[in-house]
Amino acid sequence: MIVNDKMQQNYVYECVEPMGEHFDPLFAPELTPKEMLNLGVFEGHYLTDCRAEFPADWFVNAKLSDRPNENCNYFQVKSRQSLQVWQQKGWIIGPDVRGWFQWYCRYYMGRRLPEIDQIQIKRWRSFRRHQAQILKNCFVMDMTCRPRQRQALLQWAYNPIF
Repeated sequence: MIVNDKMQQNYVYECVEPMGEHFDPLFAPELTPKEMLNLGVFEGHYLTDCRAEFPADWFVNAKLSDRPNENCNYFQVKSRQSLQVWQQKGWIIGPDVRGWFQWYCRYYMGRRLPEIDQIQIKRWRSFRRHQAQILKNCFVMDMTCRPRQRQALLQWAYNPIF
């Protein structure tokens, strides 16, 4: 795969595993990238200029916007910080200049970068703590309880509807 978009030029990677298969045993996302995009993530303003890198069917029913629009999110809440904040906090790792979700999309496609994969999988696993907080503080199926945390879970491939 050769990537040329607004944020990355001439980045080349190889998919060495079949799409959606052979994940690390410690990594079991509950949602695929396509499901996440269809439900509504990142205020609809993510991967908008780099669709050519990913399967076209991921975007058929995706909730997308030319500008960040919280109404595109499943829980219709603001859900993201600026790229500058991500960079300052060290959340941009390796060649995935857009962050965790870009890493996940590329991993799902079959790219493997063992050192970076281990870091991102560890980050993903630690994010599950938000699910525990919702379970502890909300009634079952009360989608109005902690919508920002639920949106964040969705954006980390956890199913926020429980």
